[in-house]
Amino acid sequence: MAAPCGEQIPHKQIPREQIPQDQIHREVQDYYGKELQKSEDLKTNACVTSARPVPKAIRDALERVHEEVVARYYGCGLVVPECLAACRVLDLGSGSGRDCYLLSQLVGERGHVTGIDMTQGQVEVARKHIAYHMEKFGYQKPNVDFLQGYMEKLGDAGLADESYDIVISNCVINLAPDKRAVLREAYRVLKPGGEMYFSDVYASQRLSEAVRKHRVLWGECLAGALFWGDLYSIAEEVGFSPPRLVTASPITIGDKELEGVVGDCRFVSATFRLFKVPGSSRAGPGQVIYNGGIVGHERELVFDANFTFKEGEAVDVDAETAAVLRSSRFAEEFLIRAAGADAATPQGCCGRRVKEKICDPFQLLEKLAAPAPACGPAATCGPRGCC
Repeated sequence: MAAPCGEQIPHKQIPREQIPQDQIHREVQDYYGKELQKSEDLKTNACVTSARPVPKAIRDALERVHEEVVARYYGCGLVVPECLAACRVLDLGSGSGRDCYLLSQLVGERGHVTGIDMTQGQVEVARKHIAYHMEKFGYQKPNVDFLQGYMEKLGDAGLADESYDIVISNCVINLAPDKRAVLREAYRVLKPGGEMYFSDVYASQRLSEAVRKHRVLWGECLAGALFWGDLYSIAEEVGFSPPRLVTASPITIGDKELEGVVGDCRFVSATFRLFKVPGSSRAGPGQVIYNGGIVGHERELVFDANFTFKEGEAVDVDAETAAVLRSSRFAEEFLIRAAGADAATPQGCCGRRVKEKICDPFQLLEKLAAPAPACGPAATCGPRGCC
């Protein structure tokens, strides 16, 4: 079942989880706190796959993270958005703190990173290495902290309204029984113009009761996977701009018993970005020119699966994209102006009109697997190819 980006699936069709939340929380805590001691203990690649090659600057930063923190890492993507200097970042389901310590280096001493996780053992691992990392990074005082709590109830952990520039999450929202509550809380703590940038596991269809009640599949990030189309409805309900698909990679199950339970359902790890766009920023379509000022993305910025901005090149964008760029931390990185009458539909790299955005992560996988277009290598045109 597929739906265009702008077509929302009626909310009444989205099944609400029937399993008690406390039971799921306990089982997930036990799975990650007791049964899993390292990433090699996982039965699928859902919690360790990455859709993109890791840039050298990120690899170098990861090498400065303590080995115990890395050894206890589980995630399904690389949640490192661009333009992070001096930002306040919240990591939902921060686990042992690997992503927090990575981002600590990127936001700098003027920024701050908070990690929150419900598993006491993971939080303890993260906290005990704060001093080690601050010394390693050359910081005078810590720019990270770790809280034990639930991402569905950030207020209980003392997190205030509009207190963060960016919320990230790496393969953990699927572990939450109430996805709406997670997105609602993320929206609440984000500042106007803020972004939720997250990787997670999605299903090609709504899951059967047998899958949703399977204990191991919960721990393996599959039983709680959202049907990808439902993300669009939930995001709209909460108040976010339409989700923007960034990357996707296939998930494989290496266990015959689990394959039998899952049946013909397919799973994908995908990264999306959601923005909290103020109403005052919404106008018509626009034309934008990227100034090339973002470190590590000086020549081009791959914003999502539909837009790649090259330095100095004018690009026509739809009204939603114009509003996102205008209201977010990216505003200073672009020259943004109103579009002409003929610019309502964005153009592709070969002067042709882009007729349809890619919203479905399974469709993106098919595009990535297809041969490069005749006009040039796919890398020239962005992750979706061209022509």
